Amino acid sequence: MIGVLVVDDDALTLELHRHYVERLDGFEVVAECTGARAAVAALLDNPRAADIDLVLLDMTMPDGSGLDVLRHLRARAGTVDVIAITSVRDAEVVRQAITLGAVQYLVKPFTFGDFQDRMQQYRRFRDQVSQTAGAATQAEIDAMLGTLRTAPAPTLPKGLSPETLGRVSALLRTGPASAREAADRLGMSRVAARRYLEHLAEASRVERVQRYGTPGRPETEYRWKQ
Repeated sequence: MIGVLVVDDDALTLELHRHYVERLDGFEVVAECTGARAAVAALLDNPRAADIDLVLLDMTMPDGSGLDVLRHLRARAGTVDVIAITSVRDAEVVRQAITLGAVQYLVKPFTFGDFQDRMQQYRRFRDQVSQTAGAATQAEIDAMLGTLRTAPAPTLPKGLSPETLGRVSALLRTGPASAREAADRLGMSRVAARRYLEHLAEASRVERVQRYGTPGRPETEYRWKQ
């Protein structure tokens, strides 16, 4: 289980991020903080600091910035991983966060799907590291770093909308579906549902699997790639 410290000065945002973490398998919130000083104390001067594997760190707080927290953490040789979660888009802040060891930088506002993708990438990174013993080969190092990379969103073909693509993606994250099932659940035509599903398959976001055991021709099932 990956222990998570959630840091944000806004109570509603703190609650939302806690709820997001609780929806994910393999993660649990072990502590919460509403400010930079409290976060530093939780990470460096708390008996339960060893329970924290990952920090979801806001970048702007009344008593200090997320960069301040990262500086204190690294100055004390803290090795906990950090995902910056912020509305700050300044390129210099992004550069400093990465320099100080943030493994991801997620800009608010974002959907649960975006959050889930980044957290799953992080979990794959931890798994890859734990499977690599001793001196790593170049291929193993590339594999570790590759788990944290996010592929750029592909350009949508004419006739497809980002909003509907988001709905189809969200449906598949809850479980596999055929074009018929997706159309029924989302209230759209089967032809339209298949176009979105095929687009996701061509973008390597889903995989196609032949489903047998039903009368008639076998159906193509689409499964979200974890």
